[in-house]
Amino acid sequence: MAYTRRQWLILVVFSFAQFCNAVCVSLQAPFYPAEAERKGATASQYGLVFGVFELTVFLVSPVYGRFMTRWGPKFINNAGIFTVSVMCILFGFLDRINDTDAFIGCSFAVRIVEAMGNAAFITSAFSIIAKEFPKNVGSAFASMETFFGVGLIVGPTVGGALYELGGYTLPFAAMGGVLLGAAIVTTCCLPSEGAEASTESQTSPGHFFAAIKLPSIALGCFAIVCASISIGFLQATLEPHLRPLNLTPVQMGLMFILNGSTYALLAPFWGKMCDSYLSPRTLITFGAIVVAIAFTLIGPMPFVPVKLSLAVCIVSLIVHGIGFGAVLVSTFAGAHRDALAHGFPDDLSTYGLVSGIWTSTFALGCFIGPSAGGVLVDYIGFPWTTVIVTVLHILVALSTGFYICCALPPDTVYPSVHDSLARSKDERQSLLVPGQDDDDSTYGSAGSSRENLGTLP
Repeated sequence: MAYTRRQWLILVVFSFAQFCNAVCVSLQAPFYPAEAERKGATASQYGLVFGVFELTVFLVSPVYGRFMTRWGPKFINNAGIFTVSVMCILFGFLDRINDTDAFIGCSFAVRIVEAMGNAAFITSAFSIIAKEFPKNVGSAFASMETFFGVGLIVGPTVGGALYELGGYTLPFAAMGGVLLGAAIVTTCCLPSEGAEASTESQTSPGHFFAAIKLPSIALGCFAIVCASISIGFLQATLEPHLRPLNLTPVQMGLMFILNGSTYALLAPFWGKMCDSYLSPRTLITFGAIVVAIAFTLIGPMPFVPVKLSLAVCIVSLIVHGIGFGAVLVSTFAGAHRDALAHGFPDDLSTYGLVSGIWTSTFALGCFIGPSAGGVLVDYIGFPWTTVIVTVLHILVALSTGFYICCALPPDTVYPSVHDSLARSKDERQSLLVPGQDDDDSTYGSAGSSRENLGTLP
């Protein structure tokens, strides 16, 4: 793929910031629970400190998406990175608080503000990527996700090492400082043209609900939630499930990076497939089936004649990373394409709207996964809980496959990602008018015109 110099600059800057951001939001996992217990906190209390992060991202991401054009994506992006870095550093000084309630309360406060900054960075970055890479949005998004995945792997490892080296404060101060440097680099290097506040149309609550009411985007949201439920569930419950195998701490840590590293390695491949060869919905169906297969074996399910073993778990986690990556990359690329094909304006307001929806639904699943998953494991056990996760992904595959069969003519060829962005405005508007004989859009008459969208509240 031939990127321009501007595109390369944006991709490199965002990938570096994405990596540092992932490290900062994940580095406390190996040692914060033990520190909280020393302060007298219970598992449910410090568990909610982790869960409230995703809940906050779920709530505020659509807000950033709505006001993307008014505030400007560059401002939102820079403010988000700066907020995460400062909150990360502040989190490192919480060990000075000895009172249990004060410690947990401050942990909640810092984590919530950190989540607001993370949501701002992610939503604005995805919006700029969609705007700057009209023909390669899948590949560009996948590149960023690769660095984010690597950051999630490196974060706990570096955090644990720095904790052993210098105690509780050092990991947060060091990595928060690195992210603060990334914020400065982003501020200086991110091109201002096209990333500042503008007078472009601003989305309203009516546009938000109009988007999620579209069957294609609603199905994509369902797929995102289910995929993020699967990863959140494993993060919270995999360790106790594997205790009978008597793994060493190092071996246990390696088990947690299998699906994440597989996702990070294959994300560019899924982006390329989504941009050039397969429709996003085909990849969603494939990915959901693969995740269902992974959860059939990782328990294993009570009625599957397979015993729990290290080899089966390793294979299952790798397979899960394959399917998880296919779903995430394809839903992001497909959602932007669907919005444009159904008459949403081709501008930053739409990119912000869709990016906000994607980020919000992903965070919702990451909150539900460990929260509901932990409760279900307590009541029905890990194997039976995997049945529920498997059923969810089978429903994703069936509903998406049904939509493909019913909504698309057999001879229709899915256009390139954001193909409409490469056309002129007049040509694109003519394609979105129902009844055009030369409409080669995947969606055909299913897309509503720009005029119809303008009647939304």
